[in-house]
Amino acid sequence: MTTAPTSPITHLRHVGIAAPDFARAAEFYRTAWGLTQVAEDGGIAFFGSPASPENYLLRVRQDTAKRLDVVAFGVGEASDVDALAERLATSGTRIDREPGKLDTPGGGYGFRFFDPDGRLIEISSDVAERPARELEPKESIPRKLSHVVFNSTDVPATQAFYETHLGLRLSDWLADQMCFLRSGEEHHLMAIAKGPHVALNHVSFEMRGLDEYMRGTGRLVRGGHRLLWGPGRHGPGDNTFSYFFDPLGNVMEYTTELEKIEDQETWEPRVFEINDENSDQWGTANPIDEVFIPAQFNDPDQGLWHSSPV
Repeated sequence: MTTAPTSPITHLRHVGIAAPDFARAAEFYRTAWGLTQVAEDGGIAFFGSPASPENYLLRVRQDTAKRLDVVAFGVGEASDVDALAERLATSGTRIDREPGKLDTPGGGYGFRFFDPDGRLIEISSDVAERPARELEPKESIPRKLSHVVFNSTDVPATQAFYETHLGLRLSDWLADQMCFLRSGEEHHLMAIAKGPHVALNHVSFEMRGLDEYMRGTGRLVRGGHRLLWGPGRHGPGDNTFSYFFDPLGNVMEYTTELEKIEDQETWEPRVFEINDENSDQWGTANPIDEVFIPAQFNDPDQGLWHSSPV
């Protein structure tokens, strides 16, 4: 048996979005969603969690257009940054920023490139960490970033890129509509869904546990935020889900208890049929309807093949 190479990617570090209504978006993430604003600089707000050593998990930047600015992944060492940059450049991938010092909170060393769909991706190492603590029982705020899901018009091609160049591994498929990719034992840190256009599908934040996940879901509902779909438990990944709109129309998720794949080398990817059981094992979520499906498709991303100013 051929052993698949280990991915140098250690985790999902942060996601950056641009917001026409910057003040409203920042207020949502700071209050309703439960993140902690750790810095603000000229129309850019950085949000973290007291439970995460990452300097920030989400960045909101003021702009005239809604867009996905950047998705950042962590690696272990500067040599991993250099090796990935060289591999991608040799493959013909468009490099946006050559490896060098980063000037965002926490600093570090990294580079940026465009994936086949035109998304801006950052790879970084040596980012300074913030003090972190364990969340208390009933503390219903995000603990960390769980995963990000992209919409693509060519899922197999985008999947092949991330497997070939970043070493991600296929965990499972949902029919032929969505693939789930991992870098370690957690079932997925990224998924790619079939869509009518390239866009951000959703960003998922992990809660401390089931009770905190439900309390967080309830806090948003009581605050007047529409629950798009949930609460429930998916088949692929076996994780809980509650989906909401942010003020920009992006879909954000609370989740917990994502499946772990302990034996990496013997794992055989599964194909889940699209049915009620695999959509929601508990049967507690509202039906996927004419609202949630287009919500996942989102608007066509206006940031494709564009550098981010920060």
